[in-house]
Amino acid sequence: MKSNILTIVLPFCLLFACKPQPASTVNIIGTWRLVSGTTITRGVSTFTDYTKETNMIKIINGSHFSFLKHDLNSPKDSSNHFDAGGGSYSLVGNQYTEHLDYYGDRNWEGKTFLFTVSISNDTLVQRGMEKVEKEGIDREIIERYVRETK
Repeated sequence: MKSNILTIVLPFCLLFACKPQPASTVNIIGTWRLVSGTTITRGVSTFTDYTKETNMIKIINGSHFSFLKHDLNSPKDSSNHFDAGGGSYSLVGNQYTEHLDYYGDRNWEGKTFLFTVSISNDTLVQRGMEKVEKEGIDREIIERYVRETK
């Protein structure tokens, strides 16, 4: 009798034990400094080194993100080259979705951007599409951030 029960129960136990587990979530919470970016528009790639003329950080907590960017070399006049935005986000596995709720250019507000993220050591790579019809933007972006430790 015991062997009959084991014959029936054991396969079910093995089946459920081998069930695929959901992908682990990448730990993106923290402060990140943008170091480089590549944009690909209609097959043309443009690389930007963000360590020379600008400083941008992205701050991610448990439910929201924000970014702050300004020129490293302050202009001699009163102009201020500052950019900022933010909103809520979701992260499932390595699929990171930003919901841009706040931005200086209202054409970008209310947009959702889907990215794939990965982390290697202290570097976060964010890759996805930016499409804002009112601005004529339809491009792939690949951004590299380094975790701030200050």
